[in-house]
Amino acid sequence: MALDLAIILPTLNERGNLGPLVERIAAAMEPYGWEVIIVDDDSRDGTADEARTLALTDPRVRVIQRIGRRGLASAAIEGFCATAAPFVAVMDADHQHDPALLPAMLAALLAGEADVAVASRFAVGASTADWAAPDRERLSAFANRVARRLTGVELTDPMSGYFMLETARARALVPRLSGIGFKILLDLLATSDTPMRVQEFPLKFAARREGESKLDRAILFDFLAGLYDKTLGRVIPTRFALFGTVGGLGVVVHFAVLSALLFALGEGFAQAQTAAVLVAMSFNFWLNNWLTYRDKRLKGWGPVLRGWLGFCATCAVGAFANVAVATFLEGRGVFWVLAALAGILVGSVWNYALSSRFVWGRF
Repeated sequence: MALDLAIILPTLNERGNLGPLVERIAAAMEPYGWEVIIVDDDSRDGTADEARTLALTDPRVRVIQRIGRRGLASAAIEGFCATAAPFVAVMDADHQHDPALLPAMLAALLAGEADVAVASRFAVGASTADWAAPDRERLSAFANRVARRLTGVELTDPMSGYFMLETARARALVPRLSGIGFKILLDLLATSDTPMRVQEFPLKFAARREGESKLDRAILFDFLAGLYDKTLGRVIPTRFALFGTVGGLGVVVHFAVLSALLFALGEGFAQAQTAAVLVAMSFNFWLNNWLTYRDKRLKGWGPVLRGWLGFCATCAVGAFANVAVATFLEGRGVFWVLAALAGILVGSVWNYALSSRFVWGRF
């Protein structure tokens, strides 16, 4: 049977969900030729090994195990480039997306009725009753309003993670995609030079079968980062802008600590500046790990501790220059605020360059 559709499943710790999902896909796609491409972000639970086990008995199952790379959007992009199927779908592996919609979505594309078929959580006939996450629903509604303005496409759910389109069209857009975050559909729609025709299919959004959700409170920041990348990302690289934003918050922390030590505790400037640098540096590491490098986030006490030590080590020269320059200027009569800002500026470029490479950029 000719290959009609590739179904990309980005995964992270979804071992127990794979087998039942492949069975559901096989039942739904019986009239068509299909393959499943599991793009796994080096899951600790052995998801990639489970995918290889499935592939031993079903050659329609393929696996890409990514080392040192994470993120749903970039996983989908690698899937686009790894298949010869004329059409490609992206869906979650946690059973929240119903594979029974795949044939109807494919039929619409084959008939030329649309450029993109989207399974919508908010179209007429859809349901999120099993989702049981009202905060996520409110966030999705907000994000959808913003996304419609950005893409010019009228959709009830432009933030959907379940969609299908022609593979050649997806690959043509790949060089200009940001690959940031979770919402690859938004990236595709916003990158296309002309608005794409979209047909929506009502989705009964189910509860996760097992495992934990990969989305957290940083998802809104992740969404805003994607919007930034599509608007200003070519002027100032997104990662650097995020690092700078965190650095700006770190400046607030720095001055809060410095002011407290100088005026409340009566410490000398050199001692106060040193303490402020250490506190701000620790704050920056925590926030950068949670937001800026979310796709490379360090987890667990061991990795986080090693990462913090590595961050402090790579920033040591910058911190030394920070304290030295600020202390020198303050000793020469420069106002303490300006002296502290000069020290921060000297250390900031060093901090970004080395921490990007040695703390979160192993590969």
